Amino acid sequence: MTRAIMAALAPSNYLALFSSDESLNPARLRTEILSGLTVALALVPEAVAFAFVAGVHPLVGLYAAFIVGLITALIGGRPGMISGATGALAVVMVSLVSQHGVEYLFATVVLMGLIQIAAGVFRLGKFIRLVPHPVMLGFVNGLAIVIFLAQLSQFQVPGSAEATGHGMSGGEWLTGVPLATMLALVGLTMAVIWVMPKLTRAIPAPLAGIALIAAIVIGFGIDVPRVGDMASIEGGLPQFHIPMVPLTLETLQIILPYALILAAIGLIESLLTLNLVGEILHERGGSSQECVAQGVANTVTGFFGGMGGCAMIGQSMINVKSGGRTRIAGVAAALFLLVFIVLAAPAIEQIPLAALVGVMFMVVIGTFAWKSFTIMRKVPFADALVIVLVTVVTVATDLATAVIVGVIISALVFAWKSASHIHAKSYRTPEGAKVYQIQGPLFFGSAHAFAELFDPAGDPSRVVVDFAESKVADQSALTAIDALATKYEAAGKTLELRHLSHDCHKLLSKAGQLIVDSDDDPDYGIAADYALRTGVLHAGH
Repeated sequence: MTRAIMAALAPSNYLALFSSDESLNPARLRTEILSGLTVALALVPEAVAFAFVAGVHPLVGLYAAFIVGLITALIGGRPGMISGATGALAVVMVSLVSQHGVEYLFATVVLMGLIQIAAGVFRLGKFIRLVPHPVMLGFVNGLAIVIFLAQLSQFQVPGSAEATGHGMSGGEWLTGVPLATMLALVGLTMAVIWVMPKLTRAIPAPLAGIALIAAIVIGFGIDVPRVGDMASIEGGLPQFHIPMVPLTLETLQIILPYALILAAIGLIESLLTLNLVGEILHERGGSSQECVAQGVANTVTGFFGGMGGCAMIGQSMINVKSGGRTRIAGVAAALFLLVFIVLAAPAIEQIPLAALVGVMFMVVIGTFAWKSFTIMRKVPFADALVIVLVTVVTVATDLATAVIVGVIISALVFAWKSASHIHAKSYRTPEGAKVYQIQGPLFFGSAHAFAELFDPAGDPSRVVVDFAESKVADQSALTAIDALATKYEAAGKTLELRHLSHDCHKLLSKAGQLIVDSDDDPDYGIAADYALRTGVLHAGH
């Protein structure tokens, strides 16, 4: 275990701030730093809003964004990814905080981090490969909608509503001139972000939009909601703090369920974001390293008064679209955020929320998989259903639930389709034996159809089942073979198996069902016939 952690935290993973295809030069360094500044500005209202959702002080969210962002930028699985406090975790935390207090939250975050480290050490991140593409599309679309809904609270009168998971509430909405002003500034920000890349890429378009709108609002004294209207972000450096909770079994019983849920949600969102960023940057791998990085980040955050976090798809998209390609951008974003908290809070609090909303709206447009509307008309109905379902469940509940639902439905659809593919060709040998050539996998879904392929009453005294184009996959397959052998034995006939693959042979032998009289060709390059010992899988054996 120690070797696995050291491998994930190897110096090559965090000292090499640049990816292999990037070189250190002033232009690249400027792009990375400016991209980091843009991300940091967008992180401020998000961290504050998610802290409100979780029911904790805004600095608890800001410290989490700084610590989690810094550590994952240094040792994470993918350069270019941004992590911080997220709404997906905040909506789970609110119940814990309301019932037991913030100290229990800090302890939970520490345990959550340890669980994530264990997931990385045991390489559980590789199971993210089981997430089908329709689920990925639903995840992207659902998260884009969630990001959009989270911005709607900025169109409400400051202080008139309580924050909720998606930023929507029953507060008082802006009307008249304030609403028109807000919409105009948001639209202008979006226009700048759209036009800027056509003119120059020297400055990230989102940063240019934020700077221009801030200059207009401050210069003309326009009365619109600003970052400071949400909460003061001023504070000191994060301080080491051991969670003040009793070290008892009762405490573990309280925090463990929350820690497991938070660890699962955090890893699922982080690994899906890792895959999404990887597709954009044409990079692969890094899932186990990302698990360890998220775990280390959350463990440290819990000891420094932070609420924990995970990868943020919105900020990651801002970073990538702004030109961030290396770890420098993520590190710069975290350090800029700390500077905002410690030194520049009064200035940052003057930034109009409209500018940040405009940036996030452009993130929504860029993140939503618009091609899915075209894809859904071409793919099978089940895949289209999964896309829509995952999108809806992501918005209605949380990401982890949506992904689990999508994977389960996709697996069931796959099993159903595979079950319908099993069939057999048969022929008689010169000696009078009948050979069934099975085609398609034999598993729980196809076991019933497999049994219907045979005719024990009408077949000759010797029957051979050829598995050259099939595979015995599970316990249900073994039971089906056992039941078939019992039927032929009852009819006074012999059943033999041919061309079992190595793993199928091993499975049947382990069950005590295969009689082997001599050494077998390990690759089964020649025909090998096997007699069966019947009854070993029936109840009571």
